[in-house]
Amino acid sequence: MRRRIPAALAVLLVLALVCASLLVGGYDIDVPALLTDPAARNMFLISRVPRTLALVFAAAAMAVSGLIMQMLVQNRFVEPTTTGTSEWAALGVLLLTIGAPAAPPLVRMSVASLFALAGSMAFLAVLGRVALRSQVIVPIVGIMLGAVVGAVTLYVAARTDLLQMLATWRSGGFSSVVRGGYEPIWVVAGIVAVLYVAADRFTLAGLGRDTATGLGLPYRRTLFTGLALVSLATGVTAVVVGFLPFLGLIVPNMVSLVRGDDVRKNLFWVVLGSVALLIVCDLIGRLVIFPMEIPVSVVLGVVGAAVFVAMTLRQHGRARV
Repeated sequence: MRRRIPAALAVLLVLALVCASLLVGGYDIDVPALLTDPAARNMFLISRVPRTLALVFAAAAMAVSGLIMQMLVQNRFVEPTTTGTSEWAALGVLLLTIGAPAAPPLVRMSVASLFALAGSMAFLAVLGRVALRSQVIVPIVGIMLGAVVGAVTLYVAARTDLLQMLATWRSGGFSSVVRGGYEPIWVVAGIVAVLYVAADRFTLAGLGRDTATGLGLPYRRTLFTGLALVSLATGVTAVVVGFLPFLGLIVPNMVSLVRGDDVRKNLFWVVLGSVALLIVCDLIGRLVIFPMEIPVSVVLGVVGAAVFVAMTLRQHGRARV
């Protein structure tokens, strides 16, 4: 019973944040208005509910992606935005926009996911040729690769007059999420379910190739499956809401610090914590200059950068000891 109380309290806290997200916005909607005003109810169902659901699914996707990548690469500093995966997804969407601007969302998500997978494989290939004297080198390599791909994307966008589209798409905000445009992100729920079922395999893969192979795990197949699922989640999330920096870095590390490295046991807490963090950052962005709005990626980037620096200094302190 003692173990259930913290989980129940955490769920209640997240539900309270979800309710706050549903009730905060430029259009004044309260509970009595939902019961008596058809216009308010319609606005609530068209805008508020899709936005909050997108927040929940995007948070789950990016945090779980970060957790799986950290296990597969055996490094706590990696997640889609520190390995170049998100930048590759952006390049894929930009090239598709140039070649087929009328492509439906599912095609855009597929292309973004394929480019994200290619970026993840390229990151691992480069990582295998770099002498790693510190865990901090891994995200630095990823950030450098992402910077190169991002520069290419920026150059192509500038030459094709798509800079404004690229900036808007990469802003990582939920203000444009409405009913009819966010539904594909529901696929993330299926990805999280698959990751939960295969969590033990990813835990074994995190022990290293030799150990995992000795225990009978098909290491390469597990690695590719994990990267494919992470790339799919990253591609879908990037197309629907843009980039969410450091989300896959903050929560998985905090959970692992408290509960260890068992992926299956941590998934529930990682999803719960990431949803809470993203909603809090979103509420801050919506309330600071109300009724205007700061993209959640800006608030999340500030928090994530601070945590990343703190983790780097902590790792450096351990290395010196």
